[in-house]
Amino acid sequence: MTTGPRLEAIVLAAGLGRRFGGGKLTADLPGGRLIDRSLACAFAAPVRSVTVVIGADQAVAEIATAAGAKTAYAEDYAAGLSASLRAGIESLPGDTDGVFIFLGDMPRVPVTVLRSMAAALDEGAFAVAPVFHGQRGHPVLFASSLFSDLMTLEGDKGAGGLLDALGAGLSTIPAPDDGVLFDVDERP
Repeated sequence: MTTGPRLEAIVLAAGLGRRFGGGKLTADLPGGRLIDRSLACAFAAPVRSVTVVIGADQAVAEIATAAGAKTAYAEDYAAGLSASLRAGIESLPGDTDGVFIFLGDMPRVPVTVLRSMAAALDEGAFAVAPVFHGQRGHPVLFASSLFSDLMTLEGDKGAGGLLDALGAGLSTIPAPDDGVLFDVDERP
């Protein structure tokens, strides 16, 4: 019997949510708390475990733990997204073949793309991203060979430049809806 790659999921949930006015991931919104909905997406991925990177809002840690996720604390979370990403990568088991990076404020990821993403990584892609109407979205799945590159990112930006530089090493999977693009930045 063959098995696929050893995958993990990280949910980046350490930010301050300034544009939202704070408490974004735990706010009661139509459809429920953002962190609950984002965790459900991450748990739907073909992964061994889900780790939530925490920072500004300690209530997120309690919710994540209650849901069965691990937590990793980004001590320098105020430095931006890259700090959270580094904390998440550092927390991974040493035998990890790839990691899905979910964003805590993206509650509508169509989970139907996740298995196709894992299959593309297993077929040799260095990274895999969903696309909707030609626009690359989230989550992104990275092979372990890119972990050292992810650790060098700085500031409040993700890995877009790294993905752009991969050329044919980046596989894209068509998404059925705009949930791969939809995030919550401000209160409704």
